[in-house]
Amino acid sequence: MSFHTPVNQTTQNDAGRSDTLDLLPRYLDSLSLVERLHRLLLDVIKDEFERLAVLDINAVQALLLFNVGDNEVTAGELKTRGYYQGSNVSYNLKKLVENGYMHHARCEIDRRSVRVKLTESGQDVRRIVTELFARHAEGLVGKGVIDIDELDRINGALKRMERYWSEKIRYIY
Repeated sequence: MSFHTPVNQTTQNDAGRSDTLDLLPRYLDSLSLVERLHRLLLDVIKDEFERLAVLDINAVQALLLFNVGDNEVTAGELKTRGYYQGSNVSYNLKKLVENGYMHHARCEIDRRSVRVKLTESGQDVRRIVTELFARHAEGLVGKGVIDIDELDRINGALKRMERYWSEKIRYIY
């Protein structure tokens, strides 16, 4: 099934359950929008770093630094805490350490585990992303694209979808 091709749809049944004819296309549109928004976010971050001539870091890595912030975490915690959404954590951590954006050290308690935290250069990247997001938030509201109440409603709906999907994953096993 693709977001761009029609799917078999049903109509409302006699029991009054939701009408898939109306629901499914809307749900697929939401899924597509979430995916496109994430990709656009990465493009926006990439453009900002290109504008500033910071070329040794990519958008995924910059977003990872932003999300880690002042925390010191293990590589495994990057995904479980939601700091990193991709699949190649090791590669990006290696690059961030090599380029001086993150410091890594073996955990004193569990020597198998590596803890990472931002260096001063990593904090600089975090500040750039923070300022970018602040400008965008002000622009969205200032230009009337979206208001605070609408953002709250969107965030509430997305959190409910996140909980729903998380529950579906938990109950598979």
